Order: sequence, then C-alpha cells, then structure tokens
Amino acid sequence: MKIVIAGGHGQIARRLGRLLAARGDSVVGIVRNPDHRSDLQEDGMEPVVCDLEQASLEDVVAIVSGADAVVFSAGAGPGSGVARKHTVDHRAAVLLADAVLRAGVRRYVMVSTRGAGSPPPAHADDVWAAYVHAKTAADDHLMAQELDWTVLRPAALTNEPGTGTVRLTAERSVGEVTRDDVAQVLVALLDTPATAGLVLELAEGTDPVGEAVSHAAKVRTGQPEQRR
Repeated sequence: MKIVIAGGHGQIARRLGRLLAARGDSVVGIVRNPDHRSDLQEDGMEPVVCDLEQASLEDVVAIVSGADAVVFSAGAGPGSGVARKHTVDHRAAVLLADAVLRAGVRRYVMVSTRGAGSPPPAHADDVWAAYVHAKTAADDHLMAQELDWTVLRPAALTNEPGTGTVRLTAERSVGEVTRDDVAQVLVALLDTPATAGLVLELAEGTDPVGEAVSHAAKVRTGQPEQRR
C-alpha cells in the first residue's frame, strides 16, 4: 500500500511509519520543517515538506494523489496556543479531507483524542478546551464526507513500551495507552477496511491488537462475535 501520513514527524506518526515501511509499504510523511526530512528517511519514509497551515488544496492534492490511504496524525503540539489548535488540529485535517476527495482517495484514518465529541469539562483550561473543540470539529467534518473514514480517539498517551494489548470500543476511553500500541492499532485499522465508518475509543487493555480491531469490524458489519 501507499500511505500518506500528515504530521509525519510526530511521535505516533514516526512509530507508524516505521511499522509500515518495515513490512514493505510505501510511506509518505508530510512535514512542515525541512530539518525533519532526514529523520523520516531513516525511518524508511519519503518526506514531503508542506506546511498544512499555509498549503493550498492543490498542493495537498498533489501529495495524496495515488495513495491507498491517508492518516491524519498532525497536531499543534504542547506549548501551542489556542489559535494553532484551530489552524492545525481542525483546519489542516479538513484540508486533508478535501484533498483526498479531490484526488479520489477513499481511506482516511483520523488520530483524534480522548474527549472529542463532547464538550470539554468545565475545569479545562482554555488551550485544552480549544483542542477538544478543534478535534471535535475535525472529526465531525470528516464523518460528513463520502469517504471510508475511521476516527480513533486514544486515551492519555505515554511513551512506555507497547504491550500489544488494548481496549478498543465505542465507549469513552479512560486511563492511558502507549504510543507504540496506538501505532499498532493504526496499522491494523489500515488493514481492515470494515472498520470504515467507526469512531473507536482506545485505551490499555487485555485484547491483542489484531483481535480488538477484528472484533470492532465484526460489530460494524453485524457478523457473529467469536471471541475467546
């Protein structure tokens, strides 16, 4: 497969890129900073420099054309203010959706966040509230498109080694999940077209990644459940 990852230098994106490249997929990573190209090349990805906050629709169409799937894993990141939550976490995701529609690419996997889809808690600070609102708006836009989309909402992220076991359901995610395990779940989602149309909450758990994604797909298609 050819997969384009927006936010290619992010911590989840690099883990995902390495997994995909290692099995022989063609992986394009979109980065804003030209200095990050060498890191992606070491990971086995093809870096493309494009600032999604400034890019035109035509710029992004040119990047995603011919892809089998795209993954939105970009984010303004810690320390960014309210304004960039809107321009990156919302508008850049919308731009990517519009571009894949124009390019005829069907599969779009969104890396969203815990809390998206609901109002932020009353005690949230302005930046976190803006982040949740931005992610919710991006998810809502994607879900309104005629695309084979999947929205993944991980719990609080950690850099602990992956366990290979998770909890993946339609219910609100609580607790934590490793970035390693998020990347593994993303690979499995890309390999499972029947997860299109699902909003999935991800946290640490006891189900092997492959079984968790397979179960989600069976629930989506109405197939009988066969779990150990």
